[in-house]
Amino acid sequence: MEHKYWKSWIRRFGIGGFLFFLIKGLVWLGIFLGAFKACS
Repeated sequence: MEHKYWKSWIRRFGIGGFLFFLIKGLVWLGIFLGAFKACS
């Protein structure tokens, strides 16, 4: 029982971490694209 509990928490943090870094990367791409368009 205890092992499954920890596995579910690790999986949850893995999905959360993936989504966090995906969104963060997309935001940075948007910032760089906006800065590039503003400078050109």
